[in-house]
Amino acid sequence: MADEIRAIVAGLAELDDVSGVWAVAEERVGRGDPAFAADLGIACAAARHMWQYRSVFDHLLRLLATTRGSGNVAQALRMVACPRAADRKLDRYTASLLASGHEAEDLAVAFTGPASEELRACLVHELVLRGVVVEETPGIAGWALSRHWSHHPLHQLPLTLCDMERGADLPSYGVRGRSHSMPYDSSAGRGPAVPGGGRVPSVKEATTRAAAAEMSQAVANWAEESNGRVEARVFAMSEPLEPASVPTALLALGLECLRGAGRKTAVSVTVRTVAEAWRVLFAAASTGGAYNSGLYGAYGRLAAWRSLTALAQSPDGLTAEEVAERVRGCVWYGFSAGTDWFEHVAWDIGLAALAPDHRGLAVLAATDTD
Repeated sequence: MADEIRAIVAGLAELDDVSGVWAVAEERVGRGDPAFAADLGIACAAARHMWQYRSVFDHLLRLLATTRGSGNVAQALRMVACPRAADRKLDRYTASLLASGHEAEDLAVAFTGPASEELRACLVHELVLRGVVVEETPGIAGWALSRHWSHHPLHQLPLTLCDMERGADLPSYGVRGRSHSMPYDSSAGRGPAVPGGGRVPSVKEATTRAAAAEMSQAVANWAEESNGRVEARVFAMSEPLEPASVPTALLALGLECLRGAGRKTAVSVTVRTVAEAWRVLFAAASTGGAYNSGLYGAYGRLAAWRSLTALAQSPDGLTAEEVAERVRGCVWYGFSAGTDWFEHVAWDIGLAALAPDHRGLAVLAATDTD
């Protein structure tokens, strides 16, 4: 086997099409030899800067991670654990692949075998997103409930889904790639439209750099890794703002995303449930924009929580349950407009949250294009 793998690897750089190598690996895995695919992947890891080796490595990982069976899981874990391949982004991707392609009991090997703490933390929350009760799953519960990963940023997330998180849009993976929904039209065709009108009290901008950064967590990857732009702002009202006056207020705040909107440029504002707001934020964070792959499920969940928490203007130090209660106390809106700020391709988000006391209005807009 070693000679066969050496011959394949030696000739990869000369190939214009690596699908023949994919077929060889698929045939070997199909007849019960996943170690061949893992060995070949490990051999390709050192040269992943070349597209042929990178393509073969990724195909082998998807092959092992989406083909049922604990033996395939073990070999996928061995492949990504090799020093030449290991990195945090690969761990996040692998956790998403494994959780989508295998039953929870087959994934217990990740918590005893050669897997990084990063991969394990991500895998826990990828499973939570898929409705797995990790606290009761043999082989996983012990690690998930232990204190030794309390320093990890994902540890702050609850191990069970809140009601608003149920039904998250998760990608479907196969050997040839992935597919996922794009629920970024955050206003059209869902909740009741808000006609506008009504009095808007005097307003003072209360945006801080820290608040803007937190609100933008779910869409930051659009701006940092793709062609996107983001506007995140907070406004304080001198007296409570009536929910029916929110459309009028949005047009009066001087938002860049709504510059020029009004009489000649259509604006739509609709009421949203908190679950709909979370769904949009999670999709933006987990699946990414036009030119990137996003944060995947675990970190996408964290980013969505952070954005939602900041949009609700939650005080520091609240528990997850207290944040969820405050978020439910807000009035949520989706908005869209035919302004030049939005790209109007596929990735447009407009969300606003009226605080429970109706004295604070937080706004997040994002857009991206290919």
